[in-house]
Amino acid sequence: MSDVAERSANPVLEHRGELAALRAVATVELSKGIAVLLGACGVLLLMQKDPWDIAYDLLRFLHISPDHHFARVFLEWADTLTEAKLWAVVGVALAYASVRFLEGYGLWRARAWAEWMALISGAIYLPFELYKVFTRPNLLHSTVLIGNLAVVLYMLYLLVEARIRRARIQSA
Repeated sequence: MSDVAERSANPVLEHRGELAALRAVATVELSKGIAVLLGACGVLLLMQKDPWDIAYDLLRFLHISPDHHFARVFLEWADTLTEAKLWAVVGVALAYASVRFLEGYGLWRARAWAEWMALISGAIYLPFELYKVFTRPNLLHSTVLIGNLAVVLYMLYLLVEARIRRARIQSA
């Protein structure tokens, strides 16, 4: 599709600032996908080792005594991990990363379906983030909430603006 045809097909591309903001959100989504994909690769590497040994080594690396209550709970949990559970984690991680990559691609290309996807996927997390801010207020929880709320509101703005533009074109 030519640049002119693409611009008329998607009014968002007419404004450089909007495209830059969309690409910033796309970069965040792509980064989430890469991080989860790397995590899935890490889980695959764990399959050849005893999860309890890895958990114990992690506690030692973090200078956490295995005598602490939460350290014991963590070690007991690691002891329950099976290969089937690890494969399930990898499968969920791959599905999640695929969704993030798809959303990132769509936002990078300024596609309306990706804006809807970003709006819905961001809005799903808002109740949980609000709960965290009210039950355990700290800078991290507040920052995540504000960032996600900004993305949701921006996607809503873009979708409403596109609808208004289409209505103007149809009435003209």
